[in-house]
Amino acid sequence: MKRIRILVTGRVQGVFFRVYTRNLANDLSIGGYVRNLRDGRVEIVAEGSEDSLKLLAAWAKNKGSPYSKVHSTKEEWEEIEKTQYSSFQITY
Repeated sequence: MKRIRILVTGRVQGVFFRVYTRNLANDLSIGGYVRNLRDGRVEIVAEGSEDSLKLLAAWAKNKGSPYSKVHSTKEEWEEIEKTQYSSFQITY
């Protein structure tokens, strides 16, 4: 089991980025959360299979929501033994 933290920079707030992230994470059976940061970035913390997390990370980097414009992403991966999140939520 893996956990990834993704920081997304660009036009990612106010464009339904969090909603699309949650929907994709739920489709991929990923637990965790997505939230806006005060500096304009979006933070995604997700747990699940490595393959599912890679799909989420690629989506965040290369696609995003229809009106977003992603400039860059930063990923931090870690191996975990036990999941912390049972579902994927938008947090504030």
